Amino acid sequence: MTVDELLSARVRSLRKHRAYTLEGLAQRSGVSRSMISLIERGQTSATAAVLGKLAQALQVPLAALFADERQAQAPQPLARADAQLCWRDPATGYERRQLSPVGFPAPFEMVEVVFPPGQRVAFDNGLRSQPLHQQLWLLQGELHLSLGTQSWHLQAGDCLAMVLDQTLVFSNPGRAPARYLLALAALDGSPEPLPVVFSGEMDDSETLGALHP
Repeated sequence: MTVDELLSARVRSLRKHRAYTLEGLAQRSGVSRSMISLIERGQTSATAAVLGKLAQALQVPLAALFADERQAQAPQPLARADAQLCWRDPATGYERRQLSPVGFPAPFEMVEVVFPPGQRVAFDNGLRSQPLHQQLWLLQGELHLSLGTQSWHLQAGDCLAMVLDQTLVFSNPGRAPARYLLALAALDGSPEPLPVVFSGEMDDSETLGALHP
């Protein structure tokens, strides 16, 4: 299964888990109905900004969109380097590696990111029913972050703790890629359950979603 196939299955599964129609998810996320339909069909590669909006509307961390539910059915405590899922944002070249073992019970998730120079990505966290806690440890390069009205400029070795309850903007003002680790957890420490992938045919209203935004 490719990363795009995994994302399409996860978005559809989580939408069904929340009992949202395509139109309902579009209204909650601000992503057009036609775009969501294309993502669920595996006919387009979603950007980091779009996936962030969908994750927020689905009330899950972004990492949940990259969780392979087949692995979650028999979780293991070890995630080998060659089995860790890597994804590249088609818009910015931002690279995200899921480090944590999929489905293994833990109060947090770990992610590695390589962020290209001169790029910017914004994630709107304002609609989450339960804010996430995030700590970022910058390993290489420099990074500028803003959360609501607060902002920070990080150098290699700096570690920043944040509660993700407002719009979060990442930008790399340097000339080299920034590499950092993220640790994310719900404030009560409860991991998000992984629903079973829905495997059925699209109904008529969903088919129309591919034709109308």
